[in-house]
Amino acid sequence: MRKALRLRRLSRPRDDRYLFVPLDHSVSDGPVVPRDRWDDLVDSVVVGGADGIIVHKGRARTIDPAALGGCALVVHLSAGTAHMADTNAKVLVGDVEEALKLGADAVSVHVNIGSDTEGRQLADLGAVAKACDDWNVPLIAMVYPRGPRIADPHDPVLLAHVVNIAVDLGADIVKTNLALPTERMAEVVASCPIPVLVAGGPATGGNVVDDARTAMALGCAGLAVGRRVFTSPSPMPLVAELASIIHEDHRTDLVRAVTGVVASS
Repeated sequence: MRKALRLRRLSRPRDDRYLFVPLDHSVSDGPVVPRDRWDDLVDSVVVGGADGIIVHKGRARTIDPAALGGCALVVHLSAGTAHMADTNAKVLVGDVEEALKLGADAVSVHVNIGSDTEGRQLADLGAVAKACDDWNVPLIAMVYPRGPRIADPHDPVLLAHVVNIAVDLGADIVKTNLALPTERMAEVVASCPIPVLVAGGPATGGNVVDDARTAMALGCAGLAVGRRVFTSPSPMPLVAELASIIHEDHRTDLVRAVTGVVASS
């Protein structure tokens, strides 16, 4: 029951829809923003209405708990850098108990299906899922078709396979690519008994707001958008707009409050 309660709290309006903002890119690619802008970025994401932020364990220590308000803290347990011999490899750099000590509401793990180290990554996902069950902690699996054996990372048949790998190994929520053609994302969602989130990368060549509307219309449970938020010149209104699309009218008061903050700033 406690895991179900934590899962419920990952959605601020309690509508089982989610907008997560991953800010874990500092391990893979370098700082997302300069040090003196970090607190402002977190504030923009929280006030904008994101349901959760995703960071690595050390970065979690830099966040004032009071700054999160109703926004969930998700600690990412996987890592890899752009300088590795195999950039599709991911290794575990933390565990569930450690994340709980930091106050995490959930943890996330990254798996690249089709990579040379797929086997190790699958084993890691299974081990983390077991620990999450032991500790009653929600698990978000970020599972992508990505590696030398993948011809089309947006193939709907392949995406249906990878989201169900997440189900079978014990994830509670799965994040993956948007299918192309986009209307076939409905098939991916229909195949999967857990919430499916779409990654925020520019799958369609359009903007992230249009991608959000498309994903939600096709039955997705939300988005996980990082880079297109923290590189935006105005993260707060972008997050607010995405949250309003994902949660529809379930968060009208919060949207109005954010709009007022933006207008007065």
